[in-house]
Amino acid sequence: MRTGSSRRPQGFTYLGMLFFVAITAAAMAALGQSWSTAAQRERERELEFRGQEIARAIASYLKAGVPAAPGQDAAAGAATGAVGSHPRSFEDLLVDRRGIKPRHHLRRAYVDPMTGKPDWVLVPAPTDPQGFHAVHSRAEQTLLRRINPDGEEASRASDWLFSAGAAEGVAKPDPAASAASAPL
Repeated sequence: MRTGSSRRPQGFTYLGMLFFVAITAAAMAALGQSWSTAAQRERERELEFRGQEIARAIASYLKAGVPAAPGQDAAAGAATGAVGSHPRSFEDLLVDRRGIKPRHHLRRAYVDPMTGKPDWVLVPAPTDPQGFHAVHSRAEQTLLRRINPDGEEASRASDWLFSAGAAEGVAKPDPAASAASAPL
């Protein structure tokens, strides 16, 4: 029989559990940061995709313009939707009623992935101030990707301008045009 003189140490299980909880919390924090970064990268990819889709829709709208009627001047033709006239709103890209049969240049009104709302900033066209030729995000969020798809420095989401005239659909914004731009 044993006597009370040899005692087992107490509290090691408790210390082991505390150590396990601390290690688990640190691992979960690192995993949460990794997930946050992955979600940010996905939002940036979606911003690029959706912006380029809108830029392609603007280019398609410009190409599909209805020619001016005989005897009508170019300014009047632009006001009625002749070739080269720019869309006035996103609705014009969704359903283009300038011809006999309505055309759909954009499948749906894309939500800005950075704001979660369909609140793209419409950049007025230099030749047609009532229409727009480009869009950019309203978000001032700093991006992980510092180089836009055009290869230029762009640190904020609002720095990516998606234009029908740019080769890849993305170009650097004109600050003067952005200041005068209208919301969706």
